[in-house]
Amino acid sequence: MLSGATPCTWNAPGGKTVDTIKFRILGPIDALLHGDAIQLGGTKSKTVLAALLMAEGRVVTVARLGYLLWNDRPPKTCDAQVYTYISRLRKSLGGQVSITRQGHGYAMSVGDAGCDWKDFERLSRMGRDALAERRFRIAAKHLSDALSLFRGNALTDGTEHLVSEESASFEEARMAALQGRIEAYLALGIHADLVPELLRMVTRYPFHERVRAQLMLALHRCGRQSEAIAVYHEGRRLLAEELGVDPSQVLADVFQGILTGRPELRPAA
Repeated sequence: MLSGATPCTWNAPGGKTVDTIKFRILGPIDALLHGDAIQLGGTKSKTVLAALLMAEGRVVTVARLGYLLWNDRPPKTCDAQVYTYISRLRKSLGGQVSITRQGHGYAMSVGDAGCDWKDFERLSRMGRDALAERRFRIAAKHLSDALSLFRGNALTDGTEHLVSEESASFEEARMAALQGRIEAYLALGIHADLVPELLRMVTRYPFHERVRAQLMLALHRCGRQSEAIAVYHEGRRLLAEELGVDPSQVLADVFQGILTGRPELRPAA
């Protein structure tokens, strides 16, 4: 473990050599230098770091940091304690990262330092673009690479207040990338291998209709039409009993396509 940071060298995309720290928030919150973890301190220091990273250079007020650290019961010494966490981060991260006081809060400039969340956003965007252009192999590669950056749930060793405030947005982005990768695999004819994964996903997210539709399509393309239809009826029942709604157009269209043998639902040639 390193008590402070000096720049390390790595090769950025395009072959450019830069000195950088690598921040990671898609799992436990940490920062790496030469592949080793920089000593950041405990849960509260890591929470402050994550909040500054997610702000992407914008000011995070002391009040906001206090809420993420102590919810709605910050101590009277909130300002002083936040300053202590900021000072520790400055010492740990060295001169490459700048954390400055601005008005009623703090902003962090990371320079050329990397962050797994920014990498995820970049790869996901590239994957979505490739999917829209029907470049399915490239889309699958980019989206698989994006998903590989998750090391469990995001922000896992931040405070419970940080996790409750921010984790849903990370999970939503992760799910969108996962659905995109599955869509690319289905387009490539890789449906049999997807069935076990999609069965687990439907169990975990029973009301997520796009996931259920993807499972129906994968089963249909495996010649398991009766199972695909059963998956639809199970979803319709759950939606009616638990939410009082009918299936969405996405789910209904796949169901009707299976019943009528619509050609575009058949496996890729």
